[in-house]
Amino acid sequence: MGMSRLDVFYRRLLLTKLFIGGWGKPEDLKRIFEFRKIIGDREKCKTLVPVDYPVYINKTEELTDCHIHDGFFISPLEHLVPGILPQEAVKARFQFIVPKRWQRNRPVCIQLAGTGDHFFWRRRTLMARPMIKEAGMASLLLENPYYGYRKPKDQLRSCLKNVSDLFVMGGALILESTVLLRWLEREGYWPLGMTGISMGGYMASLAVTNWPKPIPLIPCLSWSTASSVFTTGVLSRAVNWAELEKQYAINSVYETEIIKLLEYCGADSFKMGTELQRNVDSLGNLLGLAGALPIKDGRFVKVETQSEVSSSLVNSSGTNIGTITAHSVGHGKKMNSHKCCRPSLHTESISFMKGVMDECTHMANFSVPVDTGLIIVVQAREDAYIPRTGVLSLQEIWPGCEIRYLNGGHISAYLFKQNFFRQAIYDAFNRFCLKYPSSQ
Repeated sequence: MGMSRLDVFYRRLLLTKLFIGGWGKPEDLKRIFEFRKIIGDREKCKTLVPVDYPVYINKTEELTDCHIHDGFFISPLEHLVPGILPQEAVKARFQFIVPKRWQRNRPVCIQLAGTGDHFFWRRRTLMARPMIKEAGMASLLLENPYYGYRKPKDQLRSCLKNVSDLFVMGGALILESTVLLRWLEREGYWPLGMTGISMGGYMASLAVTNWPKPIPLIPCLSWSTASSVFTTGVLSRAVNWAELEKQYAINSVYETEIIKLLEYCGADSFKMGTELQRNVDSLGNLLGLAGALPIKDGRFVKVETQSEVSSSLVNSSGTNIGTITAHSVGHGKKMNSHKCCRPSLHTESISFMKGVMDECTHMANFSVPVDTGLIIVVQAREDAYIPRTGVLSLQEIWPGCEIRYLNGGHISAYLFKQNFFRQAIYDAFNRFCLKYPSSQ
């Protein structure tokens, strides 16, 4: 699989770092992993969200072709895992964009936000309004936790502060999507489906794994797990590895307790093939970075000099923690300097990232959607953000789903191929109506 040079170039323009706060609190990770065991099993989730969960509309605006209803509800995650969401994200907000005249039935597609898609303007303009004009289809735009009105005050733009934030976002969106699907059913809308682009497509996929009925799903520019996104995709170069390595070395709880909670053991768990090695080398060359990570025994390997390790272990005050013995740091733990400076630290941190990402984001760790024949996946052939090498394909996890490929990379597809995404939505909804005409 080739990589789009536009994807690589665009990534180089963005200088912000991901996960500047590190992994997240160990106790939060433990709570998230325990909740993942429940939410990953559709049967266990049937009663998590009441059928009559309260949803409120607090504003309505009339435009020439549609009505826009602003609404909100309290995220069920706040009740089920109290305090795990930042306070700003507890109230879930959405826009419901409804045509003034329905063509036939009353179809609604829930659209989840991609990376950087704050508030509702982008999805409303590029997808929802055209869908009303082309197909008479309504859209419900849910705002992701950590975005827009739900963004924590200390978060810089779209850059999640902690790795754990991504898992909290996923858990919240699964439950919030269930709330909205049940509300739409109560209100008599039909058929219902879900979509999203990039991270939005991934989150929509997670939500559908939890829905107990056949439902159209159209994930665009997303794949089977987020682990490759942050370990081998172009976004891996935006990850604050220095902070993650420092925390992994300083606090032994990550490798002595957290890692034991990782249950995902699919064929691609902690395994990387020779083709991925070529992909990583190619990425390093495209980015103009020497020393792409080699792979040995199925893991990344980086031989670091003492100066490289020491430079990555400097705290915010400029103190080199790699030269301090038994220095009391983070969460009250004391670690010797040789733990911080072990040559395998970078390798271990990347492996740990893959482990925690696969645990909470790998589709094989969640229930298979009720009818995979209603799934149309739209992929970019040269997507450098969403690597497909070295991970299980969605066809393997969801037999019967359809994959459509677009030429080009992630950015070009996102900017110029919205009409292909919309056509896939219409096709999936039509397929549902033919297969389940009496579902209403």
